[in-house]
Order: sequence, then C-alpha cells, then structure tokens
Amino acid sequence: MKGFVQDIESLAVKNDEFRRVLYTAKHCQLVLMALKPKEEIGAEVHKLDQFFRVEEGSGKAVLDGVSTAIQAGFAVVVPAGTKHNIINTGSVPLKLYTLYAPPNHRDGVVHHTRADAQADNEHFDGKTTE
Repeated sequence: MKGFVQDIESLAVKNDEFRRVLYTAKHCQLVLMALKPKEEIGAEVHKLDQFFRVEEGSGKAVLDGVSTAIQAGFAVVVPAGTKHNIINTGSVPLKLYTLYAPPNHRDGVVHHTRADAQADNEHFDGKTTE
C-alpha cells in the first residue's frame, strides 16, 4: 500500500525518541517527537511550513516571541519564516507529532536525544519512504 495509515496518537504516546521520522512523501513529512520535562526543540526558523499536534503532556509554543500554553489536543501551525520553539513546561514527557511541508529531515532518521539531533547535521536528501 502506498502512503501511511496508522494510529498516530498511539504511536506518538509510545514514542520516547527526541525525533523519529515515520514517513516522507514528496511534499510533506511525518515525524514523532518526545520532549523530556523542561526540554525544548530549540528556537529555529524554517523556509517551510510546519504543523504540531500535542498528544500528551503540557508546554508552550513560542511563535515570533509570542508564548502560548499548549497541552494534549492542541495544534500549532508555524508558517514558513516564523521563529518558533516548543518547550515542555510540565513534569512528564511532552509527546507530539509534526508535519513538515516540504520534508525537512532524512527519511527514517532517529535521534534518541536532543544532543544527538544537534550533533547530526542531517537534512532532507530528496529520498522518500516509497
């Protein structure tokens, strides 16, 4: 079967990796993320659009300096060119998934920790899942 059809909420809640690329299509990419208490993605700006959906935990989304509390059930849309960060402000892991459009990471990449992600200067190489 082409495409990706799975229970994304269950996958996100079970994920303990800082970043796990699940599926890469030509124009978008699905990625799981888990932030430890007080951990953050890190302020960044992309030339692409990004969508986050929080499945478990609580934190804050910071978009161009504006901070908004987020929790399970929240969605965050980050337009291209927006400086953004997601920060876990809670006492349990913040479990979420994100969609990049177009893809941002190498297909299948797994970063166990934020330090692993920062040390790996990988970027989308044009190869899709299928």
